[in-house]
Amino acid sequence: MLKKILVSLLVVLFFSQCKSTKISRTITKKIQSDFFENQFTGIYIYDVEADKVLYNLNGEKYFTPASNTKIATLFTGLELLPDSIPAFKYAINQDTIIIKGTGDPTLFHPYFKDSTAFKKIKNFKKVNLIIDNILDKRYGPGWAWEDFDSYFSAERSAFPMYGNVVTVSRQDSLKVFPKVYKKSLNITDGFYGRDEYSNTFYYGENRTKETEIPMIMSDSLIINLWDNIVPNKVSIINQAEINPSTIAYSIPKDSLFKRMMEVSDNFLAEQILILASSTLSDTLSSSNVRKYILENQLKDLKQKPRWVDGSGLSRYNLFSPISFVDILTKMYKKIPEERLFQFFPVGGKSGTLKNWFSGIDKPYIHAKSGTLGNNYNLSGYLVTNSGKVLIFSYMNNHYLHSNSAVKKKMQTTFEWLRDNY
Repeated sequence: MLKKILVSLLVVLFFSQCKSTKISRTITKKIQSDFFENQFTGIYIYDVEADKVLYNLNGEKYFTPASNTKIATLFTGLELLPDSIPAFKYAINQDTIIIKGTGDPTLFHPYFKDSTAFKKIKNFKKVNLIIDNILDKRYGPGWAWEDFDSYFSAERSAFPMYGNVVTVSRQDSLKVFPKVYKKSLNITDGFYGRDEYSNTFYYGENRTKETEIPMIMSDSLIINLWDNIVPNKVSIINQAEINPSTIAYSIPKDSLFKRMMEVSDNFLAEQILILASSTLSDTLSSSNVRKYILENQLKDLKQKPRWVDGSGLSRYNLFSPISFVDILTKMYKKIPEERLFQFFPVGGKSGTLKNWFSGIDKPYIHAKSGTLGNNYNLSGYLVTNSGKVLIFSYMNNHYLHSNSAVKKKMQTTFEWLRDNY
């Protein structure tokens, strides 16, 4: 009997080894073409059920991750934030409410349209805002200065409003959000954007596409925005006799995470880290929360990343494929698959993967892309035809090909894994 068991085990091990060898040879052959010769490529593939690394090429090397960084931001939010987003902290003194910002990005946001703060303050005679409790600068380290009026470079702040952007569109009529800027919006022949040092906005005469233009956030702007809603009620103060400590909550955190990941929203990613820091201290600091997560929940990463922002907009970030697979594995083991997969863009169906990596009868890729000039990365979960879940990170840096050409090469590997493992 013992002999039969040993023989069976040897047979299983033999076929398993043969399958691993086949995977290694097939993928290696795919990336040994001239196409990959002058770029930096890293691939790490892990079978979570078998606890087995199926393929490793430069998995321990550091890459510019771009928006793959949002995977670490998602992990942080899931670990530290409660089920609903802490909108702000407050205290009440007779007819006055004192509010301290927590970094919640959803207030009057063009997508979420949350109005928790408005509902809370409308019945008070006076509102005192504390918004200087943040250490983060308006831009992250390594962000490109020329992107100041690009939708993906909205400023970070302790008390965001309207997503910290002016949203303009034209269908039947011109729509401007917040409305306070409608009369002062400049209509131009074609240019759209903002002056570098002032909240002077432009929109093309024949443009119809909804366009988000970052605002320069300041105390005076926030007062102006509130005066347009509740005139002469809101003031900004540096400190109060009563420390705001009661928390008001806004939307479910999963809604925030899903939006951030699906459309790769940089502003939401940055604010999620700031929000997470509010659970550690009254002083808001994305740097402090990144340090905390790396020293605690991610202390066992095989390669410690250089992690400088929440969005991946900075080229200072450095992550390895192994680190992403480790983080993705931690989430997979802790969070039910149905809930976890909803956060990620789905190949051929949603978000940044809507036009790529589609399945035949059903989706098989649930992953986060990361794109910067000359860089494209994808990390997430691949479900094979046999039902196995593979956790992978496929990173490409410093190429001169088109992004589409790189994605086509990646897709052949993913499809082969889907059909053969």
